[in-house]
Amino acid sequence: MWAAADGDGEEVSTSRYPLLYVPDSWDVRSMLELEAPAIDYRMQRNDGGGLTVRMAHPDGSWARAEAASRRASPTVHQGGPRRLWDMLEDIRDRLNMWGELPVYGATVTITPDGETTLSRGRWSATL
Repeated sequence: MWAAADGDGEEVSTSRYPLLYVPDSWDVRSMLELEAPAIDYRMQRNDGGGLTVRMAHPDGSWARAEAASRRASPTVHQGGPRRLWDMLEDIRDRLNMWGELPVYGATVTITPDGETTLSRGRWSATL
């Protein structure tokens, strides 16, 4: 799962947000887990004080973000079927624009066969 996380990636961009290690942000992590459960996260401090954050999913999706410091905009490499860092940035956009994430105050519906759906406004996630 981690082999591709050191490659160039199919997509390379500069993030508009400072580097974030998702496990340190429970609200962001909660939303991302609903959209892509089972992401594995790793953070590494590089020579010279820079940081690298890696995300990998069992479906082969991965992202690597590297920045000179925690506050710098990182260079992001992504590969696999989904763009994990783009998903993360969409969540951060929602949080910055609305001041909260849709999972807060979500309605929960459980069907007789146990399917659970969280919903709020136009957002929903089925577990």
